[in-house]
Amino acid sequence: MTSMTTGRHVNTGSVFAWVLRLLVAAALLVDAVVHLRLAGGYQQSAPTGIGAGTLFRIEASVAIVVAVWVILSGSRRAFVVAFAVGLSAAVAVVLYRYVDIPAVGPLPAMYEPVWFFEKSLSALAEAVAAAAALVALLISARPPRPSRREPNL
Repeated sequence: MTSMTTGRHVNTGSVFAWVLRLLVAAALLVDAVVHLRLAGGYQQSAPTGIGAGTLFRIEASVAIVVAVWVILSGSRRAFVVAFAVGLSAAVAVVLYRYVDIPAVGPLPAMYEPVWFFEKSLSALAEAVAAAAALVALLISARPPRPSRREPNL
């Protein structure tokens, strides 16, 4: 009998499950590329400390690792982390666009009240990663449907 879940994994035999895995990974990789491309310019605010560029590089590294994890395992845990990475990054970019949050400890102020192509692309990719990961989690949480070939016992 085939089910939507196998243990703690989204059913990897399902075409839809693979589409979700690829979508989450691709969105996280787009996000990572954008952050890596922009990091140098954003580091200028704190060239020797924890500047926005350093935070961008950290976020990009995490996104890459999680994208690979989602592709290789397709586990619920990987999708939970992908959801958290996508959602937290999307919230951060929107928050720092509309709210002027001052520096907090070693974290720099990153208020930037404009949208431009790379920033918009990053926000979209982060939202897609979070949404697709959430869909994967929701479909893996559903109880398995009985197979038509086997009688219900």
